[in-house]
Amino acid sequence: MFYIKAYQSCPLIHQEALLEFKALVLASSRGNGTLAFPLGDLESWNSSISCCKWPRIACKARAGSEDVTDLLFNSLIAPPNNSNGMVSDVLAPIFRIRTLMLLDLSYNYIEGELSGPGIANLTRLAHLDLFLNNFNGTIPPQLFTLGHLQYLDLSTSSFHGTLSSDIGNLIELETFSVRQNKFSGEMPLTILNLEKLVVLDLGNNSLSGNILADIGTLSNLTTLSLSKNNFSGPIPESIRKMENLEILQLDDNRLGGQIPTWLLDLEEMQTLQLGGNKLTWDNNNDKIVPKCLLSKLTLNSCNVSGPIPIWLANQTELNFLDLSDNNLEGTFPLWLANLDLGTIVLSDNKLTGSLPARLFESLSLSVLALARNNFYGELPQNIGEANSIMILLLSSNNFTGSVPLSISNIYRLLLLDISNNSFSGETFPIFEPDALLSYVDISANKFSGEVPSTFGNNTIILSMGQNEFSGQFPENLTKLSILEQLDLHDNNISGKIPTSISKLSSLQILNLRNNSFEGTVPENLATLPSLRIIDISNNVFSGIIPPNLGNLEGMIHTPDLFPSLSDVLTVTIKFSDLVVNWKRSSQGLSSRNLDIYSLLDLSKNQFTGQLPASVGGLKGLKLLNISHNSISGEIPSTFGGMKKLETLDLSHNNLSGEIPDTFSKLLDLNTLDLSNNRLSGRIPVGTQMDRTDPSSYANNSGLCGIPIQVSCATAPPPKVSEDQESKETWFSWTFAFIGYPVGLVLAVGIAYFIGYFDMKERTPKRSLGHRFMHR
Repeated sequence: MFYIKAYQSCPLIHQEALLEFKALVLASSRGNGTLAFPLGDLESWNSSISCCKWPRIACKARAGSEDVTDLLFNSLIAPPNNSNGMVSDVLAPIFRIRTLMLLDLSYNYIEGELSGPGIANLTRLAHLDLFLNNFNGTIPPQLFTLGHLQYLDLSTSSFHGTLSSDIGNLIELETFSVRQNKFSGEMPLTILNLEKLVVLDLGNNSLSGNILADIGTLSNLTTLSLSKNNFSGPIPESIRKMENLEILQLDDNRLGGQIPTWLLDLEEMQTLQLGGNKLTWDNNNDKIVPKCLLSKLTLNSCNVSGPIPIWLANQTELNFLDLSDNNLEGTFPLWLANLDLGTIVLSDNKLTGSLPARLFESLSLSVLALARNNFYGELPQNIGEANSIMILLLSSNNFTGSVPLSISNIYRLLLLDISNNSFSGETFPIFEPDALLSYVDISANKFSGEVPSTFGNNTIILSMGQNEFSGQFPENLTKLSILEQLDLHDNNISGKIPTSISKLSSLQILNLRNNSFEGTVPENLATLPSLRIIDISNNVFSGIIPPNLGNLEGMIHTPDLFPSLSDVLTVTIKFSDLVVNWKRSSQGLSSRNLDIYSLLDLSKNQFTGQLPASVGGLKGLKLLNISHNSISGEIPSTFGGMKKLETLDLSHNNLSGEIPDTFSKLLDLNTLDLSNNRLSGRIPVGTQMDRTDPSSYANNSGLCGIPIQVSCATAPPPKVSEDQESKETWFSWTFAFIGYPVGLVLAVGIAYFIGYFDMKERTPKRSLGHRFMHR
């Protein structure tokens, strides 16, 4: 970190302002008598020492005095989890220090609006960094009056509105970034006034319209990032004038037309990201001889056909290549393996052949994504030599044979997906307890023998369904203390669920569908606090349904929303589906909302006894299926309390009595099946009940009511009073076969290792001797 020389004294008004700032920060950070977050270097500030000697303060001599010029307050009071940052009002004292030239407030999660009158006082400011805060308003217009600004970073700070044309007043700007905010509208034409710009980053917003046709007049630009917006039209011809351009990010917009090959004539170009548009790359041009040496290239979804472009063979500096979602054909070329890339993403193409052993001799390879192609053959036995691999995606190909045991030697491996192939064998690699592996998907293969259980203690997601595993549920799996998802559906597993399953305290999803499990359901299953999806259908479980299932906390409270993996990845990665059954159809869980689903499927077993009234207390449940059992007695009236229920199937049992009037309260219910029971009496009336299909009540000879057009002998009871606010059902089981993501914990972990995500991507700092960072 760079500091200007400290002098012996600073103006009293500056010292008083800074001590007032400290006091305000201290007051705002107290919660229940304790600090909500640490004050760090501010603790040492006191009036007995000149403020020019305080940490994070720098001064400069001017006209015989020593003025405070730099405040380096980055990462000052970053809050812990589930705690808010400080409010913007605490900045008021800082705005009284009119001599400021550099103000860094990045990484502080400051909430509230940025004061326009306050910022207007800082007329000498040349460097302003507000990266990673929570300002909830627009950019104050007074900011555009600061004519000395050279560096302005407002990225990831929740600003919204349009970009003011007054931006053109800041003619000294060299770096301007508003990445990852909520700006909309078009690029202001006045941006072309900023002739000194070196970095222009407008990425991750909702900007629209065409890219300015004369953007190339900004000839000093080294970085132009417009990715993840709604820009349309062609790539402007004027960009070819940018002889200093090193980074061009236009990916994930709505740009159209042919990708100009002259982009490869820009000699300084290092990063070229064009994927995720409506662009087309002419792969038939065999005369392409790039004048640049790229380090990163993304041409995903660019209609690239034929073999992998041969001109890439001479890109000796290439480290990141994404050609996914195209129409590439042919084999994996040996020359590509020889380049020793760090990231290779070729998923969703038509590539074929086997993988060259040379590929896994690389010590640089960290991401290899080849999913959904036509690769075949066995994996090279030396795969374990590529010990830098963190993400290995080979799903939906035609690979055969056993998985090489050496794969467990890849200590850094975090994510392994080899699902939907023809792998076989009874021996699976043994991972050490301290292995980093977090996500494992080996589903839809031909593995046999006992269920593998030798995975590391860091396993979060384990999917092994649709294989030929037999034997009993392995006790070793219950030692995976942070396991969140366990999927063993469609195998030949028998025996009982061990009572030790209660050790899986982090378990959220348990899928044992279509096996041969027997015995009773362990009562301590209900002690798992996070369990919100249970599918044990189509087994031979017997006995009563444990009443304490009504205590499942994960099915009582609707879980919090979290971003899905597809929201945070810079490269699209698709994983296997979590599929649930209703009647004869398979229904999938939405890839964007897996964390808000809650279901309980006990169908097609041999359960007896009555329906536990306690199950009606599962207020967060979306789907309840207890069909095809031998349940008797009446339907508990408490079932009307599951107000978020959308699918209820109690068909093919021995239920008797009347349908509870409380069913009228199920306003989200869109699928109901009570057929093939012994129910009688009047079908309850209500908004949703009146719309149910007559087949929902088939083979219940004693029923009458509106849905089945059978009149009842007596007048209907009054409708149940219920607040029927207008609302949109966000969840529906009518859409089939939708994928689901891995947990956010894994995504964030990978982000910090390899920069694979760009949730907090920002631009480099270049001015005033401040630290240089390139995120």
